[in-house]
Amino acid sequence: MKYVYGPVRSRRLGFSLGITTVPYKVCSFDCVYCQLSKTTNKTLERRGYVDEKDILAEVHTFFENKPQGLKVDFISFSGSGEPTLNSHLGSLIKGIRKITDIPIVLITNSSTLVEPLVRRQAAGVDLIIPSLDAVTQKEFERIERPVKGLKINRIIDGLIAFKKIFKGRMWLEVMLVRGINDSTDYLRKIKKVADRIKPDRVQINVPVRPPAELWVKPPCPAVLKKAKEIFGENCDIVC
Repeated sequence: MKYVYGPVRSRRLGFSLGITTVPYKVCSFDCVYCQLSKTTNKTLERRGYVDEKDILAEVHTFFENKPQGLKVDFISFSGSGEPTLNSHLGSLIKGIRKITDIPIVLITNSSTLVEPLVRRQAAGVDLIIPSLDAVTQKEFERIERPVKGLKINRIIDGLIAFKKIFKGRMWLEVMLVRGINDSTDYLRKIKKVADRIKPDRVQINVPVRPPAELWVKPPCPAVLKKAKEIFGENCDIVC
């Protein structure tokens, strides 16, 4: 199959059936820690990169031929780029609902949630895992290397607005990079913003696979302990 892969074992999601909605490395960010290497098509343009009928046909084929006993806990929009850049996101979610009642998760870098249409489309999933690695523009640009002109304050506002209309669960993911966003002071800044967003859980992650930039290092264990202390009982260390 071209657009459907797995199910693969996930640290957070059990057995997850992945769906790729955009070509390889079509993304609005070029994250320094990305395990997929550098972004080759950095864009915020939403369009039908992959035809929804082709994706849904593969999902249908998978479930038609799924061996009895093969476990699938989630269907995940993730893949090798930013999944919300596919403008067919809403109809893809609705189409999958007609095929299976397995919960749907969207893993996103949060960049497109600045747009009301994307928020409405994304609200159709059961679980969303948006990332928020920085809450100040300097650190945002250093870690994410976003499309020119994209402001972190708009993304934060988009996350807050999305949570207000979303009836599912939100796990806010924070990727910590040594020397950039892992100081106690900065963790408290992220916590303050997270309190405004009101996610169900905050998930602290660190780079564990080879990153796009070799200088990227995970924080020391003491930092993770401090992060857990700052974010409290609704925080998971998932690395």
